[in-house]
Amino acid sequence: MKKKTAIVTGSSSGFGLLSVIELALKGFTVIATMRDMTKSKQLLELAKEKQVVDFIHVHLLDVTLPESINAFKSFLSEWPSIDVLVNNAGFAVGGFSEELSIEDYRKQFETNFFGVIAVTNAVLPFMRANGRGRIINMSSISGRFGFPGLSAYSASKHALEGYSESLRLELKPLGIDVSLIEPGSYQTNIWTSVDDLMVDTDSPYATYMKSILKEIESGKADYGDPMEVAKLVAEIATQVKSPKLRYPIGKGVKSNLFLKNILPWEKLETFIVKKLKQ
Repeated sequence: MKKKTAIVTGSSSGFGLLSVIELALKGFTVIATMRDMTKSKQLLELAKEKQVVDFIHVHLLDVTLPESINAFKSFLSEWPSIDVLVNNAGFAVGGFSEELSIEDYRKQFETNFFGVIAVTNAVLPFMRANGRGRIINMSSISGRFGFPGLSAYSASKHALEGYSESLRLELKPLGIDVSLIEPGSYQTNIWTSVDDLMVDTDSPYATYMKSILKEIESGKADYGDPMEVAKLVAEIATQVKSPKLRYPIGKGVKSNLFLKNILPWEKLETFIVKKLKQ
């Protein structure tokens, strides 16, 4: 039986890198894409260690550039089938909304939202031709729950959530499933990039940000192992039955979403602001 093919964007580090390895271990041939090919060393070294390097093909892809998307689509035409797409490429812009430029927001959305659409649209014709496929979009708890200092990132992930809901309903009749993974705090994302959240000392938000950074620092011991997310990617990709739409994962994520759903917003915001300003 021929091996299935999976694509993972943003494969040079973090969830993307680990997902490539997990999918290869599950028997997939994996097209691992990244915008900077010089950063493939860590992935390939781990692939050799896990004895799956022969099943991984590293390919250049910048999800924000139309010419790169078009070249990638031409490359895919050489493959007999594309079975799984993991839209993982992304980054986080930190800072308070008033102090961010519109260009900061555009840059955030170009990768986290429009890049996902561009890659998905490039891959969908191949999935439709085979009458099956599975798309896994890497969202975040920030796509369900806003956080001060992360408005650009949270907005891009909220947009991804809405897009994925609609896309799932559009593709379900065609045999293609769409799922969202919503990680909380892990040792690989915005919560470990405290420098990105720094503001000038003369900023009107400086005191507030200091409290936020203190809260983030105090929670580092509870950050999850990113391998949990990679294993979830592989599980969704391989399970026989149709996967769910949403998969929240990480310490406190499900309880936070539950509280948001049952508590009046006024009580929730009072609690959050009070906690962050201690």
